[in-house]
Amino acid sequence: MSWAQAEFHDLELGDARRTQRLIKLVDDLSARPTGSIPQACGGWAETKAAYRLLDNPAVEWREILDVHTTRTVARMAGQPVVLCLQDTTELDFTTQPGIAGLGRLSYEAQHGLYVHPTLAVTPAGVALGVLDAWLWARKPKDQPDVKESLRWVEGYEIVADLAETVPDTRLVYVADREGDLRALIDAAARRGTPADWLIRSQHNRKTTTGEKLWDRLAQGEPLGEVEFILPAAPDRPARRVRQTLYRQAVTLPAHHGQPAVTVTAILAREEQPPTGQPALVWRLLTNRPADTLEDVVQLVDWYRKRWLIEIFFRIWKAGCRVEALQLETLERLERALVIYLAIAWRTLHLVTWGRDCPNLPCDVVFDPEEWQAAWIVAHRCPPPETPPPLGQRVRLIAGFGGFLGRKHDGHPGPKAIWEGMQKVRAFAIAFEATRAVYAGDG
Repeated sequence: MSWAQAEFHDLELGDARRTQRLIKLVDDLSARPTGSIPQACGGWAETKAAYRLLDNPAVEWREILDVHTTRTVARMAGQPVVLCLQDTTELDFTTQPGIAGLGRLSYEAQHGLYVHPTLAVTPAGVALGVLDAWLWARKPKDQPDVKESLRWVEGYEIVADLAETVPDTRLVYVADREGDLRALIDAAARRGTPADWLIRSQHNRKTTTGEKLWDRLAQGEPLGEVEFILPAAPDRPARRVRQTLYRQAVTLPAHHGQPAVTVTAILAREEQPPTGQPALVWRLLTNRPADTLEDVVQLVDWYRKRWLIEIFFRIWKAGCRVEALQLETLERLERALVIYLAIAWRTLHLVTWGRDCPNLPCDVVFDPEEWQAAWIVAHRCPPPETPPPLGQRVRLIAGFGGFLGRKHDGHPGPKAIWEGMQKVRAFAIAFEATRAVYAGDG
């Protein structure tokens, strides 16, 4: 059974053949995520069937996502805490003016759409799946439109609804500065905070004592320090960071008819950044109490996991090349985008499981044909009866994508893994075909 069959076997699109066609399309696209739909499908008949599926109004993108979400919730079982990371990204289709239904982007001359997903990860950083997504195109400026900040409040509400169905797992909503909304804080308080929230603040609000929140915190006594490696980004190399930590419980005054609310404020400030680089300063708000240095360090560590959604977007855009999709309508595009959300998650899942759970058997995430074919190509001998460790297989597959595996190279990144997986899928197809030929001869 392929990973797509395992992920979408509960999908019901009104016709069993339609469901099987979608699973086949997911398999094809995941085997060649950087290729176009015709390249991934490998033939005119398969390509035509794929476009017909994406054009079918009976195929709702929400239904596709809901099945993946159900599988994501199943993967949450046994986890005492799951972080629900939210962020917004824009997809630019300016070079493809023929797609109907798109809207303006940050610059008036650009057009495309926005996507706001919720990515579930463990505190150790293992990606479990996508819990929800909001896709929308802006209307012209002269037409009334939905207030976009509502996506953050609605996002919390969805996480809170889910939290009430998984009482053994504590969900923590994690957001960047756009999520710093009093409406979100009040919505959580009204519901009794079924899900925790952890938000990077952008507002220097007044407290009930009349002081400005972050001015008050900066004048307090530091609680201690935290040290970590800041991952590399396109505009900066990885570097070591040491932050001084300040923490206070503060009360925000009543607001728009809503009562005062007490929150924990955390200031994590780099006092001595490297020469020529800006200091890394995070101002975090949360409903969770944090009475000790260990509590505060844990919250900072949870916030640091938010960078995984940035990697997820990078895989989706650069690895799956979703901005190169050539589809004629917004509806077709939405169906394809949701399929690629699941494919991007699987790549991130491989990256994070291989890094944080290296000793698991590799068949927890790889199809038998995938890991066995990769073994044969790499070692030129039959695969073992027992699946080898996951971390070992991830590094091997990344090697097919250009990862050198030197001591200082660290763990393989998503680019090497998605390029390696394309080759592994080709190996697996050849492996299955060869086995079928010899089975027929026998």
